Amino acid sequence: MALFKVEGGHRLHGEITPQGAKNEALQILCAALLTRERVVVRNVPNIEDVIRQIELLESVGVQVERLDDTSWALCARDIDPDYHRSPDYAARVRRLRGSVMMVGPLLARFGAGYMPKPGGDKIGRRRLDTHLLGFQKLGAEIETGDGGDFYTVRAKRLKGCYIHLDEASVTGTANIIMAAVLAQGHTTIYNAACEPYIQQLCHMLNRMGARISGIKSNMLEIDGVESLGGTEHTLLPDMIEVGSFIGMAAITGSELTLRNVSLDNLGIIPQQFERMGIRLVRNGDDLIIPRHDHYRIESFLDGSIMSVSDAPWPGLTPDLLSIFLVVATQAEGSVLIHQKMFESRLFFVDKLIEMGAQIILCDPHRAVVIGHDRRIRLRATDMSSPDIRAGIALLMAAMSAEGTSTIRRIEQIDRGYDSIDRRLNALGANIRRIDE
Repeated sequence: MALFKVEGGHRLHGEITPQGAKNEALQILCAALLTRERVVVRNVPNIEDVIRQIELLESVGVQVERLDDTSWALCARDIDPDYHRSPDYAARVRRLRGSVMMVGPLLARFGAGYMPKPGGDKIGRRRLDTHLLGFQKLGAEIETGDGGDFYTVRAKRLKGCYIHLDEASVTGTANIIMAAVLAQGHTTIYNAACEPYIQQLCHMLNRMGARISGIKSNMLEIDGVESLGGTEHTLLPDMIEVGSFIGMAAITGSELTLRNVSLDNLGIIPQQFERMGIRLVRNGDDLIIPRHDHYRIESFLDGSIMSVSDAPWPGLTPDLLSIFLVVATQAEGSVLIHQKMFESRLFFVDKLIEMGAQIILCDPHRAVVIGHDRRIRLRATDMSSPDIRAGIALLMAAMSAEGTSTIRRIEQIDRGYDSIDRRLNALGANIRRIDE
């Protein structure tokens, strides 16, 4: 176990390039199971969740080759069907939420997928109904075992159909797409998630020989094919890391340049930061965040308090709400943060209140932040990271605080951010990683 010692009050300066997108990587890596041929994936982030996914794929028989620091080659020519029933497989899967996206490809190609209840962040209920109902629509039968903690999904041959998803789940949409591309006949997926990472998955599958149309919309049309071939794919920059760096620059009063952020795929994120009073300068595909000694949260046109809430794409991703909440603590003005999708993601605010932030936690989903406008600096404290996004938010708070803070359970942060301490220290931060 390790912790961070964070000395607050240091301004950042310089350039930083966001890592490849974690959430895209987990989907794309699983898609390699759909073909016997070689798949090369580039711009892969070297983070805990992605490495676990690669190790899990290797354990089921995928041949894995690391080409360089951010590129991997995978070949799923020979898969071990018996390994999926082993205790080792169950243990690996339960450590990683993204493991659930192996089921769709395995079901489509081999006729069976096995799914112990996956792990991941403890941020509230994260049901699997969308995945399982989609597989059932395609003709699969589902068996449960171990008291409902283990699912077996079987089908001799999946058949295309009309699927109206009960929620626009990103992982659910990805899983069903990967199952449907090898199904017999035509599949329509309505209320599909349409995040850039889903778009990237669809484009990759089409290069492999799939026939998917309606990309970028919430209605996907898929004509099943007999088999898929190999391909090469480059991941987008991680939009959550882009948002994290914007927030860090603002709350520490720093000037930063974010290189190669893929502006066209950031959606509403830059606009929402601008409504928080943060000026952004676009320069080609780079984002420049000038130094902000003050930033003022806008009000709505009728004068009412600004609210920031999550929504399915093209709305605001829920992964950035903790960032907006911390940024607001040093703004001028007030904002309501409304986390609709998960009921446990705002519970880290007690540590921010302990640090001197003015926050009213209304209920598990809503918090009102009254900004200090930098008149009062946050105070250093000891804290623990409950999940990836809360962890990076607490790191931001510590970087802006007076004194030296301790952050424990930083393995949560490492799951989503590659060498974050080293990269931020290169910009002027003072973060020490200490092994306990």
